[in-house]
Amino acid sequence: MNSIYWSLLQHKDWYLYIAATPNHLLYVGSQNQPFTAVSEWVKKKYPKATLVENSALLASYCDEIIEYLEGKRTAFTFPIDYKGTPFQLLVWRALNEIPYGQTKTYSDIAHYINKPAAVRAVGAAIGANPILLAVPCHRIVGKNGTLTGYRGGLEMKEKLLELEKLNAQL
Repeated sequence: MNSIYWSLLQHKDWYLYIAATPNHLLYVGSQNQPFTAVSEWVKKKYPKATLVENSALLASYCDEIIEYLEGKRTAFTFPIDYKGTPFQLLVWRALNEIPYGQTKTYSDIAHYINKPAAVRAVGAAIGANPILLAVPCHRIVGKNGTLTGYRGGLEMKEKLLELEKLNAQL
């Protein structure tokens, strides 16, 4: 892979860096995260790639994410290129099965993937998810329903869950 393209998605009070190839979304960053977060992730996962700004190429990804943030979209249609371990991929695919507006616990995911003793490993895999929003790790809560860690921060997680709760009722 020679080039990975990036753009800063700006919508209302949302500022998210995204990275993709012409064919697949690779990365959605945290709210108000610096550019170094995406550049360091690309260096680590794609050491031979060049990072190139190209907002036009990433416009379709941004359009769907904005529709989601506006409550007009409950699922994404763009293809995603998952870059992780086999276990992480298993967990991330399980996250994609959580319906819009609903939450699950870490142990729910561990049971879903038939690894009930792997709750901590599930938590680590969720924390390594590079594609926030599109792979909905924000839908994971603690056993008692409390908000727990989130790479984007608890404020971002709370905003996303409120958005989904509000729009799931419409």
